[in-house]
Amino acid sequence: MYALQYMAAALYLAAGVGAVLGLALPAPTALRGARWGLAIGAFAQLAAFATLHRLDPAPSLTDLGYAISAMAWLAVGVTLFLMARISLPGFVPPVAFVAFLATFGATLGRPEAAVRDVGATIPHAHVLLASAGLAALGLAGLAGFFFLLEHRALKQRRKVARRIPMPSLEALDRVNRVTLAVGFPLLSLGVVTGGLWLHARMGSYFEGSLHETWMLIAWLIYVGLVCLRFLGRQGARQAAASAVAGFAFLLLAVVGAGLVS
Repeated sequence: MYALQYMAAALYLAAGVGAVLGLALPAPTALRGARWGLAIGAFAQLAAFATLHRLDPAPSLTDLGYAISAMAWLAVGVTLFLMARISLPGFVPPVAFVAFLATFGATLGRPEAAVRDVGATIPHAHVLLASAGLAALGLAGLAGFFFLLEHRALKQRRKVARRIPMPSLEALDRVNRVTLAVGFPLLSLGVVTGGLWLHARMGSYFEGSLHETWMLIAWLIYVGLVCLRFLGRQGARQAAASAVAGFAFLLLAVVGAGLVS
């Protein structure tokens, strides 16, 4: 199992390096190879997840390291899906390097044993749904970051495309819209299943812990962002900035508060 994780991490790292070289030279062949490396790495990581039960003790997806690894894997999958439909040069390096760190990091330390008191269904559903929501919203934040970068370059009349091929503003705004529309419902389901998991363990849907409080605040922030984006006719630049800020807070709420608690 660990061999598959190491293989996936190595493929992600190679894909990231290859994509950087492909963008800097530029070299379309290297970019295509990086995309294939990302896809094969995702397949190797999926195989690693399928063999988790063989470890002793068998780890749970509720372990923070494996939850982050699952989020990275889902982000890779969504990225590959989007790249099959939209030209997104520049997306592979950050996604690949984050996936490398998450996959390799999951192999470090002693994982938590699998949850057995309330069964695996609720906690694992919570992790998968929340991770999928985080992955999609992370890509929305990444698209927002690239949008702001390219918008500023165009405003200052710098030809960024000659140095680094960038997606069009329209493509980035489309990615932002799609990933926000998909990610927020998944995150909401993650919040709901998290409450059900807590109720099964403690008899209460909300205990007021640091992680729960920050996560609820982050979800409320995204409620506002979704309303502004789809009901308030928010501009593309403002939506991009909101996506970056929203995911930064969400990441702090999930990972930062999780590490502290």
